[in-house]
Amino acid sequence: MSLERAKRVLKVEADAIAALSERLDERFDQMIDLIQETKGRVILTGMGKSGIVCRKIAATFASTGTPAFFLHPAEAIHGDLGMIVSGDTVIAISNSGETQELVRLVEYIKRQGACLVAIIGKMDSTLGRYSDFAFCFEIDEEGCPIGLAPMASTTTTLAIGDAIAAALMERNGFTPQDFARFHPGGKLGARLLTVAEVMHTGTDLPLVDEETPLSQALIEMSQKRLGMTGVQLRNGDLGLISDGDVRRLLQQHGSDALQQSSGSLCTRHPKTIGSTSLAVEALNLMEQNHITALIVADEPGQYLGVIHLHDLWKTQMI
Repeated sequence: MSLERAKRVLKVEADAIAALSERLDERFDQMIDLIQETKGRVILTGMGKSGIVCRKIAATFASTGTPAFFLHPAEAIHGDLGMIVSGDTVIAISNSGETQELVRLVEYIKRQGACLVAIIGKMDSTLGRYSDFAFCFEIDEEGCPIGLAPMASTTTTLAIGDAIAAALMERNGFTPQDFARFHPGGKLGARLLTVAEVMHTGTDLPLVDEETPLSQALIEMSQKRLGMTGVQLRNGDLGLISDGDVRRLLQQHGSDALQQSSGSLCTRHPKTIGSTSLAVEALNLMEQNHITALIVADEPGQYLGVIHLHDLWKTQMI
């Protein structure tokens, strides 16, 4: 019995979202236009379960480039109305469109010069009539055994919030790098670090000329402690000698290799990565090629920096 009820609820909620997806039209684009053009903040408000959904939507907006926060409608009419100012867009969510605390906010929102967007289950409702823009979702049933607890309606409004957030991200050209700026902590933040934020630069970079003997290149590698050195070639390109290269050369040629020029021993056209790439991309490239360091270059021949596997160990990425 309980298993059948669970399946029924999931089907009702899935069908409600699928039906909404089929009904989406140009009005959704109009709503996105309105929210995107907001000069102030986006404020989400709703009572009860809708309020909980509003909190989640506001958090999603804020973490994906759209400044937003949640305002409790009951607390608003008891002193928090000052949070709404001209230029803001208030998104009110209500299945009935008649939630008393939200209806009481309409006059003040209008007076402040803020825009009111209603996401409602009934277009012919007070919020539907008096909002600047109304987006209506309709559900046939909640899925609740007694037909009273919000289930399909809250699931649908949550999905609408995600759809709005995704559309705004695309409109605003929101990138993984932008996402990283809003999520600097924890493992997620570590995986969204850019190469530029982790790489070694300036005087930390090991570099020798093409004519430099390997013995001197070894000293440079030892001093800079990155397990490699860049080799500046006469034609403007950049080569690379790694500590693995040195071991192999000594095994093959013995101490005679120490007198050979770095240019004759280096790897020409070594693997590189751009400075704006994610650090996790650098990690993937190192793992694929069984190497521990990458030269950072945005153009051929550049030597902007070096990113080393040890640098990634210091983050929570590995």
